[in-house]
Amino acid sequence: MTKTPQDPDIFRLLTEVGIIEQLARNQLERNLPDDLRMSQFAVLNHLVRLGGEWSPLRLATAFQLTKGAMTNTVQKLEARGFVKVGQDPNDGRGKLVSITEEGHAMRSLCVQRLAPLIAELSSVVPQSELKSTLPTLEKIRKHLDTNR
Repeated sequence: MTKTPQDPDIFRLLTEVGIIEQLARNQLERNLPDDLRMSQFAVLNHLVRLGGEWSPLRLATAFQLTKGAMTNTVQKLEARGFVKVGQDPNDGRGKLVSITEEGHAMRSLCVQRLAPLIAELSSVVPQSELKSTLPTLEKIRKHLDTNR
């Protein structure tokens, strides 16, 4: 049997990140309350993390989705009172999306429902390892984000 050469470390890291993302997404989706979808939680989480008002196009770009797909997600969140869609004062036809108090509460509930998983992972991965790994992952994310 011929031994194949080992994949480069960066490829192995990206493979692991992809698998982790899939496993984490599945766990998260099983724990989301009130028929909230992963795409909807992701927008709420994004708005909480980065704050401010975002145009649907800017959100679509951040998530690498079509504007139509993002508009659909935003409309569902707006119908549930989790985001507010208002006029862009700098663009008469433009819209701006911001998170509401109900949206903050829903995002908090989602994070709370993930507490058992977070606690379990925290017992497996020491804080010191997380602190040393995060800067590397952030550097990769920033590079990929700016070089799409």
